[in-house]
Amino acid sequence: MGASSPGRPPDEDRPSLSTARTASEVVELLGVLWEQGRNSVPTKPVSPSQLRVLYVLQQEDGINLRGLGQLLNSAPPSVSRLCDRLEALGFVERRPSPVSRRELELHLTRRAVTYLGELRARREEALLAVLDRMPATERRRLENGLAGFVRAAATVAAADEPGAVRTSRSRPA
Repeated sequence: MGASSPGRPPDEDRPSLSTARTASEVVELLGVLWEQGRNSVPTKPVSPSQLRVLYVLQQEDGINLRGLGQLLNSAPPSVSRLCDRLEALGFVERRPSPVSRRELELHLTRRAVTYLGELRARREEALLAVLDRMPATERRRLENGLAGFVRAAATVAAADEPGAVRTSRSRPA
């Protein structure tokens, strides 16, 4: 028997490769469901990169381009072009910073908030259609397992700061 390091479960309690493969399959299936939901929203869909920017801005309202670039791990010119396109679509608004005259803050417009709300609703409908086909006991186990996964991901993300993955449950208060 191998000794486990502090904070890690014993080897017999560690996840198997099949667990990782199953999680990977779930991610791929969610990608298909997400794409179906994205294409069914009445507003013209945005690219995956633009959608990522919208999600970050929803969590980090008022962030500047430099901060957005750091969170996205992207070069400033790329981030600026993404924001230009989103501004042209009416999804992002740049406002002067009340702290520094040289900086601009990025904010979602009402149109973007509506788009994200419709997108989430469509995606939830697609998920509910799948979950509805599962027995109740399996749904409860899935919910518990996913809650544990979110907690573990938040722990890993906190250890990896900067560029941490943030969810609505892992965002610092």
